Amino acid sequence: MTNKRQELGRKGEEIAASHLLKLGYRIIERNFRCRLGEIDMVAEEAGELVFVEVRTRSSHVFGLPEESVGWDKQARLRRLAQYYLISHRQSQCRCRFDVVSVTMDAQTGKKQVKVIKDAF
Repeated sequence: MTNKRQELGRKGEEIAASHLLKLGYRIIERNFRCRLGEIDMVAEEAGELVFVEVRTRSSHVFGLPEESVGWDKQARLRRLAQYYLISHRQSQCRCRFDVVSVTMDAQTGKKQVKVIKDAF
């Protein structure tokens, strides 16, 4: 990944975390990594454990950010979530997958954030 894309992704995650906190989410962990991959955020909201995938784009030329969470990514996130639940001894808790879509227009500086609860 190029430095420009990495920086865009980091900014998007910061924006997403701030937005989720304003909505009442409690961020438990960011960038959880294991041998299976990475979960952008693990949070708690309304008594549920929430696995959050953040997608950031600078325009809609290649589609909306949330459209990039395809079947393969969803399957990988499910496996990661199972690993997280087992390794943190939380296998009996309620959980869901949310996607946070962030669009940041480089020219105007305008940011658009959309939270898709229970996305898959």
